[in-house]
Amino acid sequence: MKRFIYNHLLYACPPFANHHSLFTTMNPVVEQYFPILIFLGIAVALSIIMIFAPMIIGRQKPDAEKVSPYECGFEAFGDARGKFDVRFYLVAILFIIFDLEVAFLFPWAVSLRDIGVAGFWSMMAFLFVLTVGFIYEWKKGALEWE
Repeated sequence: MKRFIYNHLLYACPPFANHHSLFTTMNPVVEQYFPILIFLGIAVALSIIMIFAPMIIGRQKPDAEKVSPYECGFEAFGDARGKFDVRFYLVAILFIIFDLEVAFLFPWAVSLRDIGVAGFWSMMAFLFVLTVGFIYEWKKGALEWE
């Protein structure tokens, strides 16, 4: 990797031809992370460019139509801080629970042969806790919409 970077810089940037010691004395740990540092530098530079380029290049001509509220197609009415029914929050919590369950089940299923019996029973305990929580919400009536 070190030789590739060195040869690439010699070919692409002739001023680096005299800096042979820069690449021959590089720490092996730094040498392994050097491509990652380059990638992070490019990512930071591109993100800064993508944030500030529209501010500089874009036309700033707001008019009444552009700055009007447009969420539903008509003017807002009532208080935006109205109370929601608690069932909305319970459904959101249920969604998060089952979303996490699926997110943990896929890697578990893929690596089941490698993790053995202990991994199997730890996932069964996890699923048992989620099932108990689901049954609790079901018995409390959180899933009923009347």
